[in-house]
Amino acid sequence: MIRLSDVVKEYESGTTALKGISLRIEDGEFVFLVGPSGSGKSTIIKLLTGEIVPTSGQIAVNGFSLTNIAERQIPLLRRSVGVIFQDFRLIEKKTVYENLSFAMRAVGSSPREIKKRIPYVLELVGLEEKTDRYPNELSGGEQQRVAIARALINNPSTIIADEPTGNLDPARSLEIMRLLERINQLGTTMVVVTHEKDLVNQFKKRVVTLEQGVIMSDGDGVGYNAR
Repeated sequence: MIRLSDVVKEYESGTTALKGISLRIEDGEFVFLVGPSGSGKSTIIKLLTGEIVPTSGQIAVNGFSLTNIAERQIPLLRRSVGVIFQDFRLIEKKTVYENLSFAMRAVGSSPREIKKRIPYVLELVGLEEKTDRYPNELSGGEQQRVAIARALINNPSTIIADEPTGNLDPARSLEIMRLLERINQLGTTMVVVTHEKDLVNQFKKRVVTLEQGVIMSDGDGVGYNAR
């Protein structure tokens, strides 16, 4: 579960990115987080992954209190939260298998766990034939699937996707969103940040709309209009 209570975030520059927002996302939900640039979406992602801390208010993610999380708990938090980035962030000199293996070794997985988990996840994202390929040998859509596999590889309970279709054409974007929906149906909580109103409108999911650091609406996304 994700819970934000009266969260304020002020940066040293003097910008107030979040102005006392409260938000609750239950286990297993699929939620779109939308709004114009500067609305506070990126700040929420950084707060949920423990990259920054709130100026005031309370944040809890998967049983961890991010307001006063101990340093030793941050790796455990990050193991429970997978993150998908717009720009993929794959290691160019490593194969698909090696990219996933690296992510598993980083959290202490054994060689046996790695050998068992990677084929399962690659099959889930439809890349079982691309194990030994390097990122530059893959299309943009395939690279994003590797990024999704990497987010899934440590079996997180929550995935946060930051503009996961921002670098893809409409057909690939729809493909990726359907994959995220399928992963959600397997029980993973999904939070997707996007500007793409056409995509949002194709999926009948909960949509939280932000503007200038406050939540403007929270509900069914059909008919959502981006600015």
